[in-house]
Amino acid sequence: MPANEPSRNCPLCPRLAAFRDDLRKQHPAWHNAPVPGFGPATARLLILGLAPGLKGANRTGRPFTGDFAGDLLFATLKKFGFATGTYIAGREDAAWVPDDVALVDARITNAVRCLPPANKPLPAEEKTCRPFLAGELSAMPKLKAILALGHLAHNAVLKTLALKPAQAKFAHGAVHELPGGLILADSYHCSRYNTNTGVLTTTMFEAVFAGIKARL
Repeated sequence: MPANEPSRNCPLCPRLAAFRDDLRKQHPAWHNAPVPGFGPATARLLILGLAPGLKGANRTGRPFTGDFAGDLLFATLKKFGFATGTYIAGREDAAWVPDDVALVDARITNAVRCLPPANKPLPAEEKTCRPFLAGELSAMPKLKAILALGHLAHNAVLKTLALKPAQAKFAHGAVHELPGGLILADSYHCSRYNTNTGVLTTTMFEAVFAGIKARL
């Protein structure tokens, strides 16, 4: 198992492991395990979310697949040339049938690899999972930019790189130049809550990707 991926039965966070075991009994056809990153390790862009969703990545085994957040993300990735193929969310309470989506020069992962109850990881769980993000970053030799989807993902990047929050404050559309030349871009999370309430619009989200594309 690569240093950037926890094992299928990762025991490091007891609360998350117990939750995972319960879900395996309830939904044996689901993925119900830490969700690995998706996309080539040679990518220059890493997109970082919070954690798998219950009927999203926890069910399908692929980040941002199976719930509404993936609709906007994968459509935007395809529009800006970071993805090919046809995205299929597959919103059914069953095993997900893989589609033909492939990422181009981009990779997607989460700050916390396992599904947390109520979609809220504890600070200790975020910290425990941080070495896997560190491994992810070190395994991407061409990495130039990270897109943090939400405040927690933003902070996870800073903490992983041993940077203080004051060095780069989260704000939608902000772009931070970090030590070593790495770029950290911020966006509100593309969750249904944010898109339904107008906190995040398609235009706002696409503007973030346009800025990243121009820099790459």
